[in-house]
Amino acid sequence: MMPARLRDVCLFLSLSTVFCAAAAPPASQDRDAGKALDGVIADYDRYNDQIDPVSAGQRGDQEAARRWPDDSPAALARQEATLRGLQARLRAIPRTALRGEAGLNDDMLSWRIELDLDGRRFDEARIPFTADEGFFQTPAYAAEGTVIRTEADADAWLARLAALPSYDETERANMQRGIATGFVQPRLIATKIAAVLAAQAALPPEQSPLLTPFQTLPGTIPATHQAQLRASALDIVRTQIKPEEQRLAAFFKDRYVPASRTTLGASSLPDGRAYYAYRVRHETTTDLTPDQVFALGQSEIARIRHEMDLQIAATGFKGDFKAFQAKLRTDPEFYVTTREALLEKASRLAKRVDDQLPRFFGKLPRLTYGVRPVPLAIEENYTTGRYEPGSPEQGIAGGLMINTSHLDQRPLFELPTLVAHEGVPGHHIQIALAQEMTDLPSFRRDSDITAYVEGWALYSEQLVAEMGLYDTPTIRFGMLSMEMWRACRLVMDVGIHWKGWTRDQAMACLRDNTALADKNMQNETDRYIAWPGQALGYKIGELRIMALRRKAEAALGQRFDLRRFHDVVLDEGAMPLWLLERRVDAWIATQ
Repeated sequence: MMPARLRDVCLFLSLSTVFCAAAAPPASQDRDAGKALDGVIADYDRYNDQIDPVSAGQRGDQEAARRWPDDSPAALARQEATLRGLQARLRAIPRTALRGEAGLNDDMLSWRIELDLDGRRFDEARIPFTADEGFFQTPAYAAEGTVIRTEADADAWLARLAALPSYDETERANMQRGIATGFVQPRLIATKIAAVLAAQAALPPEQSPLLTPFQTLPGTIPATHQAQLRASALDIVRTQIKPEEQRLAAFFKDRYVPASRTTLGASSLPDGRAYYAYRVRHETTTDLTPDQVFALGQSEIARIRHEMDLQIAATGFKGDFKAFQAKLRTDPEFYVTTREALLEKASRLAKRVDDQLPRFFGKLPRLTYGVRPVPLAIEENYTTGRYEPGSPEQGIAGGLMINTSHLDQRPLFELPTLVAHEGVPGHHIQIALAQEMTDLPSFRRDSDITAYVEGWALYSEQLVAEMGLYDTPTIRFGMLSMEMWRACRLVMDVGIHWKGWTRDQAMACLRDNTALADKNMQNETDRYIAWPGQALGYKIGELRIMALRRKAEAALGQRFDLRRFHDVVLDEGAMPLWLLERRVDAWIATQ
């Protein structure tokens, strides 16, 4: 639907230009407004670089490459003051003077700042980790994304290593503040992280992933200096970082775990129900209430379960649903026995999708991607797969990460869907395209709006069906099992955080309705417990994108171009669902 302030006076003639039937503001007013907006955007991008130096460093910012994020209370107060100043400047710009791309930038930035400020009162920095990631893994991720090409790059990474104990100290102080105020993770999650930190602290210095950037150094650095750089890095790890890792592990074991809460849901936190309602709004980019999300999940579960029954019948299997689940979870035909075999299967599926991409997309990213195993040090609590963004600036490909542990619980009938979601046409296509949109502000290129990003990836799972990858009833059942998993998230997340469900109550949805392996079900349930609301964006985003496609198909008939539709969805970067709907409506009007 056309926005109210433009309805009846504006006609969308293209996606980038709005011509108004009413008298347009003077050209000088347009220029002044555009110039003012450009100034706000530039300052907001600088603000983002300041608070996220890891991403800024990967884009080539040498100063940022020496720092870690600063989440201290003083820094958070400065951030809030900066955001309020930017918000005031935005509100002073006449919206009617902003058209096309400028109007989209204003809508996006106004929404982002307002949402961020709304969440500031909850002081989420007090819980700087989830069930499978957190501040303690940020250094390893930064190491994987750091390429040393010059001595300045090497010096920057050494400076970062030396600053790591201070970074951890700040996060430890945040958690102590959480302990003092009762804003802590459940004991189930805290215990898991305590084990991860103990293993991290026990890793010999020579095996630290933080040394990764020094494994390959350019020939322009003399061999003797290369040796000195590696020795310096190892010395910092041994004398500064390892003692800090041991302090952190002891803190978790002796302080955090005993102080963690016995309840699971976010609603049991101080001001918890308001906090969870905010998290739902943040992750879905909608005004849906928790109860509305729950009802949507129940509806989707019923629909998908019916389709699963049809695929069971198509296989010729004579037993009931539970018997079919048992067969899928135990029959050796659906599993490989080596890590390498699983990676090879995933790689083959990825290339089959690559072969189909030009039929479905007008624009594809230049950046490639690889199929990689999840690092051994973190695989135990890690999800079954994930995407790791690359860096066009640093020459780093995207990564389709496959968890190769517990091979008896990594079924092949789920693999096509996993590849579609985490690799192509899911996360890699969307994220790499956004990274390459160098004409957009940084805040839009790097936008990680869950409902859009994960909604697109889940839509991509359905898209692969049109590519012919789900070529047997069992594989199609596997796809539906993965979709059911995301539908269950809607009831599980709300059940845990709003309705007071137990872990077993929540996991029952996966156990009763999917073919997911037990290890996967446990890790996923714990992920929802530790990260309120995040799991909701997937299905809600997918349903909205699919609805927009059906709307365009119905409106355009034979004029509907699927490749162009996908380009329209993707070629302005991630955005809230209400803004995506406005964009697709405008495109339909131009056709």
